[in-house]
Amino acid sequence: MEIPVPMARCPVQEQRARWERKRARTARELLETERRYQEQLGLVATYFVEILRAKGTLRPPERQALFGPWELIYGASQELLPYLEGGHWGLGLEGFCPQLELYTQFAANAERSRTTLQEQLKKSRRFRRFVRLQEGRPEFGGLQLQDLLPLPLQRLQQYENLVVALAENTSPNSPDHQQLTPFHQSRVKEVLGMGLRDVAPGAARLISETAQRVHTIGQKQKNDQHLRRVQALLSGRHAKGLTSGRWFLRQGWLLVVPPRGKPRPRMFFLFSDVLLLAKPRSPLHLLQSGTFACRALYPMAQCQLHRVFGHSGGSCGGLLSLSFPHEKLLLMSTDQEELLHWYHSLTLAISSQKN
Repeated sequence: MEIPVPMARCPVQEQRARWERKRARTARELLETERRYQEQLGLVATYFVEILRAKGTLRPPERQALFGPWELIYGASQELLPYLEGGHWGLGLEGFCPQLELYTQFAANAERSRTTLQEQLKKSRRFRRFVRLQEGRPEFGGLQLQDLLPLPLQRLQQYENLVVALAENTSPNSPDHQQLTPFHQSRVKEVLGMGLRDVAPGAARLISETAQRVHTIGQKQKNDQHLRRVQALLSGRHAKGLTSGRWFLRQGWLLVVPPRGKPRPRMFFLFSDVLLLAKPRSPLHLLQSGTFACRALYPMAQCQLHRVFGHSGGSCGGLLSLSFPHEKLLLMSTDQEELLHWYHSLTLAISSQKN
């Protein structure tokens, strides 16, 4: 009786099988989540945008400020979904990419949208009643309008993760490969004689670049919110415009250790280029209670930073030394972890200015 000889393993075929399994899982997830995404886009388009337009509850400028290019984004998803359902991933995503600019526009309008929603809910009883009525529909499943408005930006992040994974696990022999990868295989010979800027980008790269632009827009909007908040905390004529054009890093109380006498608590605001030292206004002040008076601005480009003590990880706090051309600051905290965060933030600000 002959003993069957086991077939030799083929690492290449095994790797291709793994890629195909990952690709199938990713494609299925992209399809299922796109269906849910389109359903939620449609709920807002139907029960909010269209009805608000018909009823005139909001004026056109306010409606545009609230929803931005929502209906166009909904239309782009309606065009994409049939391709995904038919298994034409590359062709569908390639055709979808020209619509990515809508997501950049939506991100640029996001802060204005949030502000408009808050303002209209506060001042318009009619709009408030309308929103409550629509959110109570069973189709929304308990979701509120404010939960649904960030949906396109969340979906863009999903697009990036899923499409990049799809591209990475698509075989070069697949018909989808040309649309998903950085350049069309049919143009390989042409590309060898071109600069990189002439190479036709694939869907994965275009979506990733759009996601990065949207992330940058979001970071700037968050920074602007911080700057407005800090500016509102500062009082006095010298405080006007102190935060303009800067990137906010952190704020908090630290003890200023003088050459003689007891340490004094002061509020510090760290920006990308300066450290602002502020003193709290008297709580008895009628108009400026709860605000801070700016006492000094220290340029980070001229700062030399050292940890005097607080390296050991103990619970006794620590001391930082900040040296400037005409002044030296000793800053103390009884919370060593908090002081460590300050040290890292100050180091980041100093290196960004010197580089």
